[in-house]
Amino acid sequence: MKKKVFIPVALVAAVLAAGGLLYFKHVVPLEKAVAEPAPPPAAPIVAGVVAQHDVPIYLSGVGTVIAYNTDVVRAQIQGQIISINFTEGQTVHAGALLAQIDPRPYQALIDQYTGNLERDQAQLINAQANLTRYTTLGQKGWATPQLLETQKAQVGQLQAAIKADQALIDAAKVQLSFTRLTSPIDGVVGIRQIDVGNIISPSTTNGLVVVTQLDPISLIFTLPETTLPQIQQQQQKTKNPLAVLAYSQDDTTLLDQGVLGLVNNEILQTTGSIQLKANFPNKSRRLWPGELVNARLLVDTRHDGLTVAASAVQQGPSGAYVYVIDPNNTVESRPVKVAQISSGQALIDSGLKANEQVVVDGQYKLQPGTRVTMLHGQAAQEAIAQSAQQAPIP
Repeated sequence: MKKKVFIPVALVAAVLAAGGLLYFKHVVPLEKAVAEPAPPPAAPIVAGVVAQHDVPIYLSGVGTVIAYNTDVVRAQIQGQIISINFTEGQTVHAGALLAQIDPRPYQALIDQYTGNLERDQAQLINAQANLTRYTTLGQKGWATPQLLETQKAQVGQLQAAIKADQALIDAAKVQLSFTRLTSPIDGVVGIRQIDVGNIISPSTTNGLVVVTQLDPISLIFTLPETTLPQIQQQQQKTKNPLAVLAYSQDDTTLLDQGVLGLVNNEILQTTGSIQLKANFPNKSRRLWPGELVNARLLVDTRHDGLTVAASAVQQGPSGAYVYVIDPNNTVESRPVKVAQISSGQALIDSGLKANEQVVVDGQYKLQPGTRVTMLHGQAAQEAIAQSAQQAPIP
């Protein structure tokens, strides 16, 4: 008969407790280590600092450059062109000879009228001598009063004829001066409209050439009519012409700086806008008639304004926001109010403080709470360039 082996209950409980302790001490932490993934790496970004300084406030519009003066050089008389005295595209000064009309017919008229004048002057001298003689004879009773009056009338007639002759000579000289076609202004000549040997007259449609004054030059641009009170207020405040900047169409190149000449005297009802005219010195001639440019009218200066790179401002469903970098190198999304964007800088009305760090490139990888690492130097430039290449074409 076999003996039954009895295992004390206390011993079994001790073994189970020891096994459970070993399991929770070694197996469970290992499972947790396998189940919990490693934290994601920090996202590389380019950071910028919120700057505080005086910021000019501009009103931006689109305008067309127009010549300060434009003149079509036309003939005031009819005649044959015998010489062209300019090169197309040449810069000329007021009074410069552009073309010569054959002067001989008009010089012949002057010679004819001069001959008539000399003839009448000779006759006047003779008539005045006869009048003197007849006056002396009349005093002695040897000449009749009728003869004396007739001689006086002849003298007066010849004096009038001399005045008429002189007037004809003066008129002919004016006609002769019209044979010289000169530039009425300083400017640049355009394409020649007629060649040597052709007959030109006041009825010639295109004239000889167009002369355009390029320096100074003007710009006509438009702004919404709602900006008119702000412009008028600034004009009254400064008592000086407001500054206007002319930029290229892509808004990257400053072409020239001028002043506001006038605000037109009526609002365009069809577009609800106002026309403004600015004048520029245009010494470098970077503005050209007919050119489409962007105009910025300086209406105020924001003292101690806050600015960030325009690329830092993002647009979301709730409006504009910026990723702000916390001291622990994580980002938060903060809504901002933008006053204007100019020259790559955004002026912030609210939402940021001076010297805060914001993300200016690399936002597409971020969400609130993301840990970031900041790139500097060449790495930052390469990241910005790569981001620009990956940006969608608008």
